[in-house]
Amino acid sequence: QVRIVESGGGFVQSGSSLRLSCIFSEFTFSGYAMNWYRQSSGKQRELVASISMSGTPYYIDSVKGRFTISRDNVNNTVYLQMDSLRPEDTAVYYCKSGNDYWGQGIQVTVSS
Repeated sequence: QVRIVESGGGFVQSGSSLRLSCIFSEFTFSGYAMNWYRQSSGKQRELVASISMSGTPYYIDSVKGRFTISRDNVNNTVYLQMDSLRPEDTAVYYCKSGNDYWGQGIQVTVSS
């Protein structure tokens, strides 16, 4: 059974950084693209960033230049480095594999 553990969220001030991690177990990690989504209160869940099997990243416009997605295929981990955080980045962040396994979600709160 696939096991997914997210970590790294928290409460920070505007302009700060956080790094989210998502570790997959019992899963062929290297065979899938990986994604980070977020959902703010009262809003639909949105894709934030993706990384292909070969490591090519994609970002939505609002996080370009501030967030960096990366993956470690040896340790079955996908990361989201978030710099220059803004209050509008406040959300629950979820990792998702390319074949639709979701992490449990982790809260990121950015104060102004």
